[in-house]
Amino acid sequence: MGDRIKSYRDLRVCQNAMEAAMEIFELTKGFPPEEKYSMVDQMRRSSRSLCTNIAESWRKRRYGAAFIAKLSDAESEACEPRFGSNSQLDVSIWMSSVQKSSRTRMNKLWVRL
Repeated sequence: MGDRIKSYRDLRVCQNAMEAAMEIFELTKGFPPEEKYSMVDQMRRSSRSLCTNIAESWRKRRYGAAFIAKLSDAESEACEPRFGSNSQLDVSIWMSSVQKSSRTRMNKLWVRL
């Protein structure tokens, strides 16, 4: 058996979420300046929120309904950049802000989440 999980940071989903958040941060550095306060901001906030919701669900794991609600929030945040309004990643590709190779890499990260 594996090591005992002592913190939410030990969860693979949290580690994957942190990796995705850092990847989104790096990826959005190359976006056009006019997107800084719209698409860039939304994608970064969503990715950080995913990590926060995982941490909050860990704290509420003793309370079934609250735990499930927080996990549901985390799942919604994970899907937002990928499937959100106008699929932010697809729009950014259309705007030529993101190379297709970066999109493939990000989709692989989201699948792991």
